[in-house]
Amino acid sequence: MTDGHLFNNILLGGRTGTNPGQFKVNSGGLTWNRQGGGKTIRIDKDDIASVKWMKVPRAYQLEFRIKDGLCYKFIGFREQDVSNLTNFMQKNMGISPDEKQLSVCGHNWGRVDIDGSMLTFMVGSKQAFEVSLADVSQTQMQGKTDVLLEFHVDDTTGANEKDSLMDMSFYVPTSNTQFIGDENRNSAQLVWEALLKRIDGSSSEEAVVTFEGTAILTPRGRYAVELHLSFLRLQAQASDFKIQYSSIVRLFVLPKSNNPHTIVVVTLDPPIRKGQTLYPHIVIQFETDTVVEKKMKLSRELLDDKYKDRLEESYQGLVHEVFVKALRGLSGSKVTRPGSFRSFQGGYAVKSSLKAEDGLLYPLEKGFFFLPKPPTLILHEEIEFVEFERHGTVGASMSSQYFDLLVKLINDQEHLFRNIQRSEYHNLFNFINGKNLRIMNLGDGQGTSGGVADILMDTENAAGDAYIARIQNQAGDEESDEEDEDFVLDKDDAGSPTDDSGGEESDASETGGQKEKLSKKEASSSKPPVKRKPKARDGEGSEKRKPKKKKDPNAPKRAMMPFMYFSMAARPGVKESYPDLPPTEIAKKLGEMWQKMSSEEKQPYVQQSQVDKRRYEKESAAYRAAAPVDVDSD
Repeated sequence: MTDGHLFNNILLGGRTGTNPGQFKVNSGGLTWNRQGGGKTIRIDKDDIASVKWMKVPRAYQLEFRIKDGLCYKFIGFREQDVSNLTNFMQKNMGISPDEKQLSVCGHNWGRVDIDGSMLTFMVGSKQAFEVSLADVSQTQMQGKTDVLLEFHVDDTTGANEKDSLMDMSFYVPTSNTQFIGDENRNSAQLVWEALLKRIDGSSSEEAVVTFEGTAILTPRGRYAVELHLSFLRLQAQASDFKIQYSSIVRLFVLPKSNNPHTIVVVTLDPPIRKGQTLYPHIVIQFETDTVVEKKMKLSRELLDDKYKDRLEESYQGLVHEVFVKALRGLSGSKVTRPGSFRSFQGGYAVKSSLKAEDGLLYPLEKGFFFLPKPPTLILHEEIEFVEFERHGTVGASMSSQYFDLLVKLINDQEHLFRNIQRSEYHNLFNFINGKNLRIMNLGDGQGTSGGVADILMDTENAAGDAYIARIQNQAGDEESDEEDEDFVLDKDDAGSPTDDSGGEESDASETGGQKEKLSKKEASSSKPPVKRKPKARDGEGSEKRKPKKKKDPNAPKRAMMPFMYFSMAARPGVKESYPDLPPTEIAKKLGEMWQKMSSEEKQPYVQQSQVDKRRYEKESAAYRAAAPVDVDSD
């Protein structure tokens, strides 16, 4: 071809491996497109500082050094491509590629050359390796003779690549002849200072604006958030992150309903790393009503030339709005806010849980966002279908007060959002249906809403759960047929009845605080236990025992307290979220959940208890009118 050259399966080299793509060069510059989609690299002819060839294992590498300091390496060219591209660049671009030689002797000692933003390790006159200082997140001294480099995660990492260069350490002896030290600074310190000056985003650059003591939920901690000209810095006592503005994909501003906080999410590609954990979303929490005044540390010339109509000289207002305006102006990122969805209580999100973590699910115009942990962003275009499910698992009790939302993605990944209140169903269903997302019916597998509504309206399906059956039996096996009018759960019950408690423990929890105190006092003052006497033989002493009264099986079962209905509804979810908890700890957790609930949240269970109480009173009246005969032990 006369106007350029096209090469397939050319790899873009990087710290984290290689990515295949299509390489095209013409008289105006070059373009590389990643195979399967993704970022496209375009380099204009006027931005190229130098071009170099190098023979690497099984192929040739073409290196482009850009005037702003960046370096791109493309691997996979054949030997005949070297002469063709060299001639094309000389004739059409006015660039003459040079040749570099690679050291293959395996030596790990040599000298360090720092040229612009590139660090090259030379063994003799040949290059052993080189790294881009633009990929370095920070550098620090380790001891007196070691210099450590820590790298950002490369945004060109392939989905299936597991290895990534995260840090590199150089040993600089005091006898080094390239960097000669003195009494105040040794050779290693001179290398460290030289690297520090070259690292993009070093601490020497003054921040444009700083937000001190900012609460960040992921990665968790309190940070000083600094906004610089080219990067965002998060600095804490034990952590220091530098994030290039080019890595910021989007900003989200999501208020919490009935809560004095607003969440701002900074979505990244590539993510930052802390240890072995990747953080693609930085979740920042601001106090909604806090008002601040911030002045941008920028010259008037810079504001007028580079940031005209993007930044102002100073800002005054709510802290989260000031932060978003400043970050958007510096980075050029787009901002997403809640759309048309409103919850049953008028908020922007619904309460739910994901992977045993409670949080908020925000239905947005182009996706769903679950916060705060684990922050999960799901775009509508990635969704294959959504499915409404009754709360619980198949074969277990399904509560009419809660339901689950299953979101299945095109790549077969699934997200199950649990414990969504039934009152949110209609608003959530109408919103999802309005977005033309496929809704699967749990009953017949079709995308109609009737089956889903029928599932959620099933209020009496409690069969198949041994725990619920046991609670109902306990409630019905009380010796007294009278209602315990004095029992108030919030005052008399510090937690909740244990799952495996017997009849005596259940009775003790319902007799009120005074009897419980008396029983403890009597127990503490009683004498040590006496060994049981052997059973009387030949009827001896049998006249002292009273025959045990049997319960009439036809007697009506007592009404259950509101907490019992809550326990029946919430226990399957707690068991699934905490599968290793013993029954006593599950009961304790249910009690804690009940105590934290508001009166409005408890109201559905109170209504169920009142209905059951009227049922019990009606059946008791009919039972007494029939005058049942007591059945004794004989």
